[in-house]
Amino acid sequence: MRVFAPGRLISVVSIFALCISVGAGGASARTARSTAKVSGLTIFAGSSMTTVLPQIDPDNTYSFGSTTTLGTQIANGAPADILMGANTTETALLYSEGYVEQPVDFTRNTLAVVVPKSNPGNISSIYDLEKPGITIDEAAPSVPVGSYTVTVLNNMGINAAIQTNVVSQETDDANVVSKVALGEVDAGFVYLSDYVTDPTQLTLITVPAWAQPKITYALAIVKNSSNQAADQQFVNEILSPTGQSYFVKDGFLPLTAPTPSISKISPLSGKAGATVTVRGINLNTATSITFPGGVPATFKIVSKLAAASRLTFVVPTRARTGAITITNPAGTATSKTFTVT
Repeated sequence: MRVFAPGRLISVVSIFALCISVGAGGASARTARSTAKVSGLTIFAGSSMTTVLPQIDPDNTYSFGSTTTLGTQIANGAPADILMGANTTETALLYSEGYVEQPVDFTRNTLAVVVPKSNPGNISSIYDLEKPGITIDEAAPSVPVGSYTVTVLNNMGINAAIQTNVVSQETDDANVVSKVALGEVDAGFVYLSDYVTDPTQLTLITVPAWAQPKITYALAIVKNSSNQAADQQFVNEILSPTGQSYFVKDGFLPLTAPTPSISKISPLSGKAGATVTVRGINLNTATSITFPGGVPATFKIVSKLAAASRLTFVVPTRARTGAITITNPAGTATSKTFTVT
């Protein structure tokens, strides 16, 4: 149960309105984008940003954890200059209560499944997590990554089956990553960025794009901060092309991205297990490939050039003849009919 600061009364209607308008105004209204380094600030940030933020500025003091917990700490008077949340809800809530300046969106993410490198559960698809005896770790629904996990599983209609195999729920995604990497569980639900920053001990299992929730991160300057000018400089640094490039390198998604298109699939038929090559534009940001019925295919990006990108995928065992869809954060491309032989 969340503990609120005295007098923390919430209007559901006002919060809903804030969540819709959160991308406008506030920090983003100050359009000057300085790229100068700003050090010495105290930044509260979701644990999924543990790796990326020190790369942008290693001299700040960072406190990483669950966005919900960090927001409650700020409301209870914890000294912080900026909150960087793994959702838009917490900063909007704090803004409605007068604790922070108006929030601004700054990056996005996607949900993923990771398994130990040795893959003892022999998991190749999210659907394999329904198998009896599989042990799964996830974050509690009260924290952003746990809430996103529930959304994905409900969208896929497999939440009840998956929950029977869940053996623990964590306070943040970092704890899930740790347990999976140590082999304490067969699989865990985390952010894609958690895998990208340290893939050596993990194997990635993609989550179908059609089941993904909209995962947008928002930040806000704390009103009680005594470093308002420096706070704004840091926000500008995060929103600058250089700051954004660090997030993209670590597996986060840009706020906007070009839609994919398919120019050629070779061959246009094949049996389960066959490797197929796809050429097109903006395939380098693909997040999923699915066959009719939402059957996911494992894929590998071969060329990272947006204008001449290329990837390969393996025809999944449950594939059916029909159009293949390739999805990236901005949209979906649909192929000609692929015949499963």
